[in-house]
Amino acid sequence: MAQTYTTKEIAEKSGVHANTVRLYEEIGFITKPARLPNGYRVYTALQLAQCAFIRLALRAEVIQNGLRKKAVEIVRLCAALDFDGALSAAAAYGALIEAERQNAKAAIVSVEKRLRKHIPTRGGMIKRSEAAKALGITSETLRTWERSGLISIKRSANGYRVYSAADMERLNIIRTLRCANYSLSAILRLLRQLDRHAPQSVETILNTPEEGETIVSVCDKLLLSLQNTAADAVLLSQKLKEIREIYYTLQ
Repeated sequence: MAQTYTTKEIAEKSGVHANTVRLYEEIGFITKPARLPNGYRVYTALQLAQCAFIRLALRAEVIQNGLRKKAVEIVRLCAALDFDGALSAAAAYGALIEAERQNAKAAIVSVEKRLRKHIPTRGGMIKRSEAAKALGITSETLRTWERSGLISIKRSANGYRVYSAADMERLNIIRTLRCANYSLSAILRLLRQLDRHAPQSVETILNTPEEGETIVSVCDKLLLSLQNTAADAVLLSQKLKEIREIYYTLQ
């Protein structure tokens, strides 16, 4: 006869609270266990494996661009015993992570190319609305970047903020990195280094928080986080196959 577990035993073996196990069942993260006549749940190796699977799927630090939503979808498909669907979703998840990795790397390459070029210091001054349109962003995004200290803009005689060619080059760097989901704090760290003319690897600066930074987005380690998540995506497919075997063994 197959080994069975109580809610408490499953929780202890999974390293979570018993209420968390019940929540997993309620939100469709694990397959509903059988119940005894007295109402007590009876778990098997299936639910035990699924609990470990949940922790693997949701430990990713990077959550942008639907990555967390995709991970949750995989978990729910596994709980629904749709293993083919879960494996297909896991493959799509891995492809999405790889696309994010390439975007992050491409952003660094793009920035490094810009930094190797001569940055113009002269040129026509343009207004905020014109700058936003040229960059393909909103004026409010520009305000956010300014409030975050990424750029300081001069004002014209009539009080309007005006953007120079050098400002636009700096904004292009910011936009490129934001499109790849680098955090504002990581970009600010890079720009401060550039302002100090400190020659370092762009990737190193972006992914290494400064000493004393107490509030740091996980995206400050974007490439490393994506690399770890990509490794987890491979494990997810392996674990899904193992869970499928456990399920069929129990039938």
